[in-house]
Amino acid sequence: MSGHTPKGWQWTAPILPLVVDAAVVIVIRMDSTLARLGGEGGRWPAALRWMTGVMTVLLNVGLSALDRDAVGVAVHAVAPLLLIVTAETSLAYRRAIAAALAARETRERDERAERERRQEERRRQEREDRLAEYARVEQRERERREHEERMADKQREHEERLAREEREERARREAAEREERQRKEEAERRERERREREASERERGEREREQHARRGTEQLRQELLSAPAATERLPEDQARMIAQTAAKLSIPQRRAVELTGWSAGWIANRYREFSAAGPLLPALHAVPAATEETTRAAEEQAS
Repeated sequence: MSGHTPKGWQWTAPILPLVVDAAVVIVIRMDSTLARLGGEGGRWPAALRWMTGVMTVLLNVGLSALDRDAVGVAVHAVAPLLLIVTAETSLAYRRAIAAALAARETRERDERAERERRQEERRRQEREDRLAEYARVEQRERERREHEERMADKQREHEERLAREEREERARREAAEREERQRKEEAERRERERREREASERERGEREREQHARRGTEQLRQELLSAPAATERLPEDQARMIAQTAAKLSIPQRRAVELTGWSAGWIANRYREFSAAGPLLPALHAVPAATEETTRAAEEQAS
């Protein structure tokens, strides 16, 4: 090709052989794919295959043929001829392999179908056997249920009789318990009324005691307020008693000073002490006596 190409275009000489070789590769690959799929391309793929093969032979032996070199023609024709024969042979191989695979697949499909038929037959026989066994089991189960129903009827009648007797006994027992409960409720009611009366009496007594205590406290307060002033300082224990009573009765400190004769500071300290000490102690009951003594002492001093 390089020798028959115009000057300046020799670089294009390899293009034609490459195009022919590419066509050969393409037709071989397409035939391979078609044979693997089990198809037939017809006459045109065969014509393309032979045409590319002849072109390859001519391109390889052309120069030797022009030089009338028979040995060169023979030598250069080996590779393309082998390529053509190999392509045809491989096509035949592929078709034979595809046919063999198809036959094997058909045989395997037939064997699989036969196995499935036998399995189906075996399943049908097993199903019939299971149905027969189920019928026998159902018959035995029906007989067992009928027997159990008869026994259940007898048991139910016996239980109903026992339940009826138990209801009657329970009714008698409930009537007795109801009577007993009513007696207890009546006794509890009387006891509750008694406790309520006692609680009411206690409350009334406590109210009376509180009223008496308030009257006594008020009376004591009035007595302290109206008692004459001490002419001299009383003993400390009496003074403390009067100061405690005066502090708890909210009597002014000035009045406590007059009743005890002690100083205002001492009385103020006793007020703070007794205010923090808590509720009024039983000393209140002793104050009237102290007040009487104070009053008596004041009267003697006056006389």
